[in-house]
Amino acid sequence: MSTQTSIEWTEQTWNPTVGCSKASPGCAHCYAEVMAKRLQAMGVKGYENGFALTMLPKRLEEPLKRTKPTVYFVNSMSDIFHEEIPDDYIRKVFEVIRRAPQHTFQVLTKRAERMAEFFRDYNPPRNAWLGVTVEDRKYGVPRIDLLRQVPARIRFLSVEPLLEDLGAVNLNGIHWVIVGGESGPKARPMQQEWVLNVKRQCEEQRAAFFFKQWGGWGVDGKKRAKKHNGRLLQGKTWDALPSLQGQGRLGP
Repeated sequence: MSTQTSIEWTEQTWNPTVGCSKASPGCAHCYAEVMAKRLQAMGVKGYENGFALTMLPKRLEEPLKRTKPTVYFVNSMSDIFHEEIPDDYIRKVFEVIRRAPQHTFQVLTKRAERMAEFFRDYNPPRNAWLGVTVEDRKYGVPRIDLLRQVPARIRFLSVEPLLEDLGAVNLNGIHWVIVGGESGPKARPMQQEWVLNVKRQCEEQRAAFFFKQWGGWGVDGKKRAKKHNGRLLQGKTWDALPSLQGQGRLGP
């Protein structure tokens, strides 16, 4: 179902599939897995299989029923480019996106290879922002080169959870970068220096920078509930969004 969300960088979530499997270190403490099991225990429709990959075609046309322009995070409880989802079903998802030009759809994946392959012969809709997770140097950073191959109007990075300093990062062709720390009882700490390194490179390479949260560890290195750690970086919030000006040439 489509639901409102507390995720700072979007408005609603739309999950035409639920469930996933772990792909890299960023998945170790997956919030969606914990939530799916909780929803299964509550008997919520769509989560009968818990966190096992499940396609829900009855949800496909939900965004078409909403006329108010809305920003949707697609598959917050899954990964649309998961290896068990057929290409035909992925195309159906993107055709719904194409048929709802009043909305903006943010699609995020850790399976960048499949995303790049899929869009070699399929043009993404102009209202689909496509992104990859970048949690570390080994698994995350290589996804950026694959994302650059995708002819999306907006390409973005979710640097969350940020697990180490990323070093030098090529942000050419990347329009938006979200950074955040991990939350939950097993959260791994994030250091301010790592965040500032990403922020500085965003400024130098003209990518919009959005700081989502500190997560379970504060800037002072102390562990506490994420709401107490907040989302201030150097005393202020950073909520930049990608500019659509000059991006028309990137879309079909």
